[in-house]
Formats: sequence, structure tokens, C-alpha cells
Amino acid sequence: MALTSTPPAPDADPAGDFAPRLAGWFSTAARDLPWRAPGTTPWGVLVSEVMCQQTPAARVAPLWEAWMSRWGTPAALAEAPTSDVLRAWGRLGYPRRALRLQETARAVVDQHAGEVPEDEAALLALPGVGRYTAAAVLAFAFGRRSLVLDTNIRRVLARLDGGVEFPAAHETAAERRRAWEFVPPADADAALWSVSVMELGALVCTARSPRCGECPVAGSCAWLAAGRPAWDGPERRAQSWEGTDRQCRGRIMAALRGHGEVRLSDVAWPDRDQLAACAASLVADGLAVGVAEGLTLP
Repeated sequence: MALTSTPPAPDADPAGDFAPRLAGWFSTAARDLPWRAPGTTPWGVLVSEVMCQQTPAARVAPLWEAWMSRWGTPAALAEAPTSDVLRAWGRLGYPRRALRLQETARAVVDQHAGEVPEDEAALLALPGVGRYTAAAVLAFAFGRRSLVLDTNIRRVLARLDGGVEFPAAHETAAERRRAWEFVPPADADAALWSVSVMELGALVCTARSPRCGECPVAGSCAWLAAGRPAWDGPERRAQSWEGTDRQCRGRIMAALRGHGEVRLSDVAWPDRDQLAACAASLVADGLAVGVAEGLTLP
């Protein structure tokens, strides 16, 4: 589905003065994240977006800085040994993102002369770049009007406009149409709206403990006006961790990052069948290579 090919350009902002109020708040309350610094390249923005998928920005910031000092261009990452890339990914989790990021770097080098494209279709064609990431790069790297809808923005709009505590579990076409109506028509204003409403969701309009007294648009919030009714939709279950395949895979990857090669018999995990299955899945995902009695980094 296109991001910007047919976006509505409203005559008036349906959110009234939400955008300027949020922009004013953002100018004083925004976190000092390194990828927001002037001069950050589109590649730096793309790397930050991949790293921040399912990982808090505060955890990402120091690793992003180290990563960019080492592989500050797509060409540099494209040429790096994959084992070094996986080691540098550290404990960010979901290490397949590191592999996709290197694949993206190679595609940018091969197809775009080493420059991140400023085109929606070209961004979406890059490995691992989906609708959200393409929209975020258009907005935050190039200052373009796009529909950036992450978890934080969806939650803010669900409360502000929908009067409910949380959005639906999965993004809907109706939700996207309504969200487009909040995006200011001018490129610069739209990009500022996206980053400021995202920051509001991260810092103030949080999932568990929203600080409505600090919200710059609290006076216009439908959910607050309704008395902050509790969520009455489908049960929202937190992801489990203890004993999961994800934890087991993480245990193996930690050993590999530390030693480069590891025997499965040396990995502390109570369920040996699960351990073997997770090792096989890492090989299938390209994160490890099978060797006698164990694994090595690719």
C-alpha cells in the first residue's frame, strides 16, 4: 500500500491547534537522542529506525553511536564481516535485524550508489524496510509528509481522538485514513508533527502510567474527558520471556558473540531438545553456521 501517493491534504487540521501545541512542547521536552542531531545522514536515521524496532531508544542510543562511528555509511557496513556485525549488535535483541540492515546496506550500494533513496517505492524495496520504516525515513531524514504510525502514535491518537485507552491490536485501513487527517499538509509541519506526537507517546501518553497533567493537549483529549475509561476490548497480553525460544536463542547468541564458536553442550539451558531446535533455527535464519558439536558465527 502506498504511503504518500494519495494522502489527503486537508483544508484544515481536524486536530485544531494540536500540531503547534505539540511542536511547542517538543521544542523543550524532547529527548536528546543522537540521531536527532543536526547533520545526521539519512543512513543514520535508517539505522536508528531499525535499531529502535521493539527496543527502547535509551538502550539504542549508545550502540547507535558506536555503530555509526564504525559503519557510518552503507558502503562501510556492506563490506563488514557478518560476524563483526552480529557481535556489534550486542544485546539489542532480534539479531535478524542486524542481518537485514547489512542486506539493506548492500542494496543501497548496489542499487542507489550508496545513498539512501528519497523515494517511497525505492525505500519499500529495500530488505527489511516496511511501511512504518519507509514513512519514518521520509519524515525524519528528508522532512517529507508521510504517515508515521508506530505504537506510540497509534496510542496517542486512540486516546486523543478515539476516546479509548488503546488502539486495536492491528492497524486498520480506517485507522490509517483517520490518522492521515491529523498530518499537516506542509512537509516540514508534517515531519514535526510525526516526531512530536511520537515523543508524546513515549514520554507522557505512555501505555501503563500516562501523565495527563503534563500533556500539552490534555484539554482536547477525548479519553481524558470521558474519565479515562479502562480498556474493554480484547485482552492485551504481555509477551512472555522466561523459558521461551526467544530467550534460548538469545542465550546461544550471547555465547557466540563472546567466543565466536560454541559447543551446545556448554550452553546452560535446561531443555536440551529446545536448545537443539533453537540452534537449528539460528542456522536457518543465517545467524549461525553449524559445526561439529555446535555453532559458529557466519
